[in-house]
Amino acid sequence: MLRPERMSRVSVTGSRRVMDDVIEAVHDLDLLHLSDYTNEIEGFEPGDPLEGADKYSEKLVTVRALQSTLGIEEDYEGPTHVVTDEGLEDELEDVRQEVNALDDRRDELRSELRSVEDDIEQLEFFVRLGIDLDLLRGYDTLAVAVGEGDAKEVRAELEDSEIETFEVAAEDDAVAVFAQVDDSGVLEDALVGATFSQVTIPEGSGDPAEYLKDRRHRKQQLESKLSTVEDELEDLRLEVSGFLLAAEEKLTIAVQKREAPLSFATTDNAFVAEGWIPTDEIDTLRDAVETAADGTVEIEELEQAEYDENGHPEHTEDIEGGSGGGSQSGPASSREPDRTDGPVARDQADDERTAADGGYVPLADDKPPTVQDNPKGIRPFEALVEVINRPKYTELDPTIVLFLTFPAFFGFMIGDLGYGILYMGLGYWLMRNVDSDVLASLGGIALWAGGFTALFGVLYGEFFGLHQLGEIVWGGNPPIHKGLQPHYIGYARAWLLVSVIVGVLHLVSGRVFDFVNNLKHGVKDAFVESGSWMLMTIGMWLWVFSTHVSGPKPQFMFEVLDAGDPAVFELGFSGLPETVGIAGLGMLVVGLVLGFYAEGAIVVIESVTQVFGHVLSYTRLAAVLLAKAGMAFVVNLLFFGVYVTGDQKWHFGISGMPTIPEGSETVMYHGHEVTEIMFGGLVHGSIPAVVGGIVILVLGHLLVLALGITSAGLQAVRLEYVEFFGKFYEGGGAAYNPFGHERTYTVKD
Repeated sequence: MLRPERMSRVSVTGSRRVMDDVIEAVHDLDLLHLSDYTNEIEGFEPGDPLEGADKYSEKLVTVRALQSTLGIEEDYEGPTHVVTDEGLEDELEDVRQEVNALDDRRDELRSELRSVEDDIEQLEFFVRLGIDLDLLRGYDTLAVAVGEGDAKEVRAELEDSEIETFEVAAEDDAVAVFAQVDDSGVLEDALVGATFSQVTIPEGSGDPAEYLKDRRHRKQQLESKLSTVEDELEDLRLEVSGFLLAAEEKLTIAVQKREAPLSFATTDNAFVAEGWIPTDEIDTLRDAVETAADGTVEIEELEQAEYDENGHPEHTEDIEGGSGGGSQSGPASSREPDRTDGPVARDQADDERTAADGGYVPLADDKPPTVQDNPKGIRPFEALVEVINRPKYTELDPTIVLFLTFPAFFGFMIGDLGYGILYMGLGYWLMRNVDSDVLASLGGIALWAGGFTALFGVLYGEFFGLHQLGEIVWGGNPPIHKGLQPHYIGYARAWLLVSVIVGVLHLVSGRVFDFVNNLKHGVKDAFVESGSWMLMTIGMWLWVFSTHVSGPKPQFMFEVLDAGDPAVFELGFSGLPETVGIAGLGMLVVGLVLGFYAEGAIVVIESVTQVFGHVLSYTRLAAVLLAKAGMAFVVNLLFFGVYVTGDQKWHFGISGMPTIPEGSETVMYHGHEVTEIMFGGLVHGSIPAVVGGIVILVLGHLLVLALGITSAGLQAVRLEYVEFFGKFYEGGGAAYNPFGHERTYTVKD
């Protein structure tokens, strides 16, 4: 789980005459992550696509264009198809012609409909003006301007202009101006100073109201025709979806196979292909390829390599039966493969495939892809890791730690059985009903987070913020409380302390990961680079939790986990001994010295932010816990009402509210001495108050539910990404993309 699946670089060497058979076999396996040939090795050139690649690519473009036109998505659930080249050729052409004809007709109708809608919008203006359209155009010595504006300003501007004869017709803000001028530009210049926005006079004649009716009728006709065409396209989409998806899959596979040689190193008579494959699958590859090529290919496992931070081979394990014998280490870590007995000539293998020091020169200088190796239940959390980046092949995979901590952080902060059930339901729905792998993974995460929310809700004894669950399950005394009420204020302090302890453990585990990642540089470097921070973190907080110089330290640190009245968890912890605190200071100093040696003086500043500040960041766990509890409490307070008893406990008025008689300070209610009515509750008021209270109750809890994701979820993610990942994680691993295609819509013909 902590390490990616082990990958091996393999080579497939054979004669050009069996290359097609090898490509077919490798593609069917869908296991080999091909490496592109990039090194300039004399005598070897990148291969050319196989015959027919262009033809299949063109058809694939056509199929995808038809899918886009019809709006076909990958949600087809019909039977699979056997698509032959001959059947594809004929049916695809028929579908293309039918789709293009309907699509062209739809475009024509849409274009005309837009034009008619523009006419209608213009005509509505001219209907207000009330002048026949043919009276607004066609004059030789009369200029006409129509637009929206202020008729008074227009007249004033014309009176001040050189135009002697003019007429202004207006209806509200619709204005028509007639002026006796030889050039229409004179009229336009005269209207510059007025509030006037000219509009284009539409084609047509006669009464604009009648013309408007004609245009509206035409719009109805076009909409009807467009609806018919769209219905025909929808019927066609349903009819050909299966075929087009199957055609796309067949053509995609055909193109993949025919373009595969582009990744190969080739000569006139031979080819060499290399790539990465899970080590456990090498025998599967060997059996399939040798069977397909009738034993005329050579398959070599070249290396099982660990890589340094720059992606260079650093160590290769001894591969039983491999050429060269023995394991090697250092820059030339991989063994030279035996290429001398296959189709590649001995002189080529010796001169062109061997480095100066005898080491193997790969076809491509690439890193092994990362295949995360996690159990099924943990895999959804890989999506959270990949938000940052896929882990490098040499890095520890933090998915398991994310799985163990993120749901616990989230559940602790929300801690409510009702909300937990809803989160679980949402997660289950996403897992079952969405096609997106990312959303399905988020559903799995929500399922786990909701489960922990429900678990903590039972421990807190809360159901949508109400405490009746604690009465039913725990007899009124749940094992833990959130600390919102004055009576349980000690729990709030305890959660602050627990948050800090969790922060120390979480950050130290991140430093342990960093230590393991740095072991590739040697134990000394790992200890200096990572061990120094572990010493600083542990040493600092050993001193903080000790009684050495206890004056500045909050007193509750030594009370809430001790014994007696202030303690909420009687663990007998009243602080670590002074000697432990002094030893912690010593660890802190040693860590600072090592850090100074490794990173310089900047480590002094970073020690404050990372060793102290990052741990304190975890107090947000307790802060969000109280904030969410407070929001749910307010919602329930407004609806049910709350009364306060003499022991400073708050009770919701679910079964009714007590009444404190005038002149009295207390009243007995259900065996409790009530000292204050915090709020009477809308449910105990008039009918409008009850209705308003129900709205507040439902919307309020939905708001708390949503904010649980945006606050508790984001805060938990922040602790993982910033505080935890920041200590060791880089990412940047290559995705495993094996040469092949998982068939969904076709069967192999």
